[in-house]
Amino acid sequence: MGFAYKKVLLVGATSGIGLALADKLVQEGVHVISVGRRKENLDEFVSKHGKDKASSYVFDINNISEIPKFRDDILAAHPDLDCLFLNSGIQRGLNFTKPEKINLDNFELELQTNYTSFVHLTVAFLPFFQKKKEPNSIIYTTSAVAFVPITHCPNYCATKAALHQLILVLRQQLKDGGFKNLKIIELYPPAVQTELHDADKQPFIEGGRQIGMPLADFVQESWEGLEAGKEEIPVGMAKEAWSTWEQTRQESYRHTHEMLMGPNGPMKGFYES
Repeated sequence: MGFAYKKVLLVGATSGIGLALADKLVQEGVHVISVGRRKENLDEFVSKHGKDKASSYVFDINNISEIPKFRDDILAAHPDLDCLFLNSGIQRGLNFTKPEKINLDNFELELQTNYTSFVHLTVAFLPFFQKKKEPNSIIYTTSAVAFVPITHCPNYCATKAALHQLILVLRQQLKDGGFKNLKIIELYPPAVQTELHDADKQPFIEGGRQIGMPLADFVQESWEGLEAGKEEIPVGMAKEAWSTWEQTRQESYRHTHEMLMGPNGPMKGFYES
């Protein structure tokens, strides 16, 4: 089938899986607009690939009020954009056995970075994509912990689970609304060997950079799913949960959706309200 998109706006592309996926996309002939907070990393990415293959925009997605301007600037410079890839994320430990040590500012930042900002970005860019006649997509990076939480980072797990639920509904609503050219894609990474677990961010983790799947292996498996045109791409250990009880859960969701929103359902008028 092949990757269907020619110009990707990749938010969260200065390091880790975002940067690695940005490199892979460019290697496959896709123009990537890399977005992140660290200008030096973005400049290095553009210099590496050349301005004919890569662009950049310095932006912190936690500046929620600036998202409309960010969108306007991007679309003015790139009216041929056909894919928004939302990949940003942070992970912090949260130990409820010592509530006096919990930093609620960090809690709020993690929630906003991993979830709230994605909602704002989705709302900002949706009208543009809904009007496009050619195939286009929004890709979200969630996580295997959207299925099964891990103990040391409960808020991170909760943000990924929330985003996963939102994506399921967003995909269904767009299908119900007839937006056939707009595909909603979810990428589920396992733990991957990146700076996400580094000691400056989570000092209680030993050997954080060695935890998880090698980055190159993750990128290759992710690319195979993207190239195959899949809507859901579980990678590595995420595949076990996704292929078993997650499918049962999604079937239950589809049944409930039809019962409530179908032609005989009590919420059948939702889309006209």
